[in-house]
Amino acid sequence: MKIFLETDRLILRELLATDDEGMFELDSDKDVHKYLGNQPFTKIEDSREIIHFIRKQYQDNGIGRWAMINKGTGEFMGWSGFKLMKDITNDHVNYYDLGYRLIKRFWGKGYATESAKASVSYGFNELKLNEIFAMADIHNKESRHVLEKSGFKFIEPFDFRGDLHDWFKISKQST
Repeated sequence: MKIFLETDRLILRELLATDDEGMFELDSDKDVHKYLGNQPFTKIEDSREIIHFIRKQYQDNGIGRWAMINKGTGEFMGWSGFKLMKDITNDHVNYYDLGYRLIKRFWGKGYATESAKASVSYGFNELKLNEIFAMADIHNKESRHVLEKSGFKFIEPFDFRGDLHDWFKISKQST
């Protein structure tokens, strides 16, 4: 098991097949999926497929989302980190997208911001990126707040798969 990052409260490590129950708890919650197309998972096999997909990204792209683990309890909390986006999004292709998703009981405690800030540092210092992008549904004020607290600057709104999203960017020289 590879650990990518540690913060005061978090371990960000590769997602493992054994994270399937935690991923299912995360992605079967309708509140978690409110700004993600409102299609929560209904069976654990969906979580297993996502984990397999992300693990394949590790092999194909050298990066993928990481499991977020509570350092004190060892609990699976959700995921955070990067995804290499190869599809065109807002006129960009082959860019690094920062994302995060938490099980609801961990909301509002600063974990998303903590993981985002650590991920940005990793992106600039380890991956040697010059810029990192992120997006949030325009109605998801909490996610927008996390991005702004992590140093991202709002660029513009755009249509992402039929829903209006805000587009954000952080550059190495702005940190």
